[in-house]
Formats: sequence, structure tokens, C-alpha cells
Amino acid sequence: MMDKWADYFLSAVKTISDQKYIDSIECHSDFGCLVCENIVLSRTELVINMKKGYTYAKVFRTAIGKWHKGQELHLINVDGEDFLGTYLKNNVASDNFDDVAEF
Repeated sequence: MMDKWADYFLSAVKTISDQKYIDSIECHSDFGCLVCENIVLSRTELVINMKKGYTYAKVFRTAIGKWHKGQELHLINVDGEDFLGTYLKNNVASDNFDDVAEF
């Protein structure tokens, strides 16, 4: 059995045009040897889960159908406001999911 990469994987995101926040994410449970349980979480649910200690990592499917782990997702606090991403892009306070597919 493989080691778990994270509690959940993020595979797609639903953005809101011209907004600094995402709407929701598509995620999957990490059972160590397989990725399954496709669920949609609102941004609020995701932030609450991360504050409870659940971990999330981006995941991508390769051309041959295998899953590849991407960067870990973090809560980034800017002036008391929580943002989601792997880094603060260009020092702009907003959720950052540039390399994640839209759903």
C-alpha cells in the first residue's frame, strides 16, 4: 500500500469571474492506493475543513490515466482574510488555482 499524500485531493475548481474567491472544488479521498469518492465542496466547507486540520493536495491525471500529486494547498492569511492556494500570486490577495481544471 502506498503512503497517503493528503486527506483529500483537489482535481477541479469552479471559479467566479472577476472575483478573488473560488466558488467550489471537486475533490477525492486519498486511500493510499487509490483516489476515489468524487465530491464537491463549497469554498466555505473547504476553509472550515482546513482549519480543522484536514490536508488537501492538487492532483492531476496523466495521459495514461495515473494520478500525479501536485502541490499542497494552504490557507494564506492576508490582513485577517483567508485565501486558498499554494502561494500568493504576484502579492495579490486572492484564491490561486491557475493550474487546476475548471468544472
